[in-house]
Amino acid sequence: MTVKIKIYSDYVCPFCLLAKKPMDEAIEGKDVEVEWMPYELRPYPNETLKPEEHYLQSTWKQSVFPIAEQMGIDIILPSVSPQPHTHLAFEGYQYAKEQGKGNEYNDRMLRAFFQEDQDIGDREILTRLAGEIGLDEREYREALETRKYKEAHQKTLQHAYKAAGITAVPTFVIGDTKVAGIRSKETLEQIIDDEINRQKPDFPEGIVCDSEGC
Repeated sequence: MTVKIKIYSDYVCPFCLLAKKPMDEAIEGKDVEVEWMPYELRPYPNETLKPEEHYLQSTWKQSVFPIAEQMGIDIILPSVSPQPHTHLAFEGYQYAKEQGKGNEYNDRMLRAFFQEDQDIGDREILTRLAGEIGLDEREYREALETRKYKEAHQKTLQHAYKAAGITAVPTFVIGDTKVAGIRSKETLEQIIDDEINRQKPDFPEGIVCDSEGC
């Protein structure tokens, strides 16, 4: 049976980019269905962080850069200041998901911000990035300008905050198991295998057909 995996993330969370690699490796060849789920760490109009200030400088020096180096992942502290709000990018995700490119879109947003230093709060940049993965740029731009997917995004966001009880990203919900933070390929594989085994039907022993019937 297919194991469903939901990955809650925000496009301005570097650990979401770093956590993606071991997950991609863990699901290879397995019967899984992955869905990325929006989660805004600092929803508009809350103030976002500035890369030149102490908090991000310290966090990246102590945690992000060492982990990225250990994992062999290229990453930069984006210079966009203050950091962009991500609601428009996530509204674009709703469009991308309808077009069957949701996961590809998430990957493109994370790489654009943390490897290419692109401002993913800018409509024109978002539209160009959408076009790069094969989405219709005119339709995408119109969706952002009219806020066509605002309600859908907000509904998904409220589900994450309340019903799903997500408090940090990245958070993986693998079947019935919820784990937060960067996990190794081996740990994720074990969770997935456990979920696959849990979903297998448990047949009663000793039930047979004989000459008297079934």
